[in-house]
Amino acid sequence: MRRGGKALSGERRSINLSHKKPSPTSLPTSPADWLSLLRPGDWLTASCALLLVVASFPLLWRGGTADAVVVRKDGQAVAQLPLTTAKKIVVAGPLGETVVEVQPGRVRVLSDPGPRQYCVKQGWLSRPGAVAICAPNHVSLTLTGRDAGHDSLAY
Repeated sequence: MRRGGKALSGERRSINLSHKKPSPTSLPTSPADWLSLLRPGDWLTASCALLLVVASFPLLWRGGTADAVVVRKDGQAVAQLPLTTAKKIVVAGPLGETVVEVQPGRVRVLSDPGPRQYCVKQGWLSRPGAVAICAPNHVSLTLTGRDAGHDSLAY
């Protein structure tokens, strides 16, 4: 160290001027090498996170099954059909006929006179709360049953 700008007796200064990068071989290359870097606290944290994910899965799962489909025209219920037997129904709307196909456990819009065919492209619906809307023809389908998930919540 210096006092008053003068070097102390016996002091040696060494400055490391080498700016060498670590060699690529100093990093772990195999999975076993990476696992050896983990400490017991790391394993505990990972185990707790995994346990939390596994425990919350049944709470968040919306695996209910639909029991019936409600077919509406202009907001009025036209038919309520159980999803136990195969059936096709035709609903007349302002543009033409919408054909609804029911199979055990699922339902779909088979054909619709609407220009963009959004409700037909939705395909099979099987979960409670699922909706298909054929807006140009004023026809909609709603699946009812246990554990209907919420599409959106507002307050």
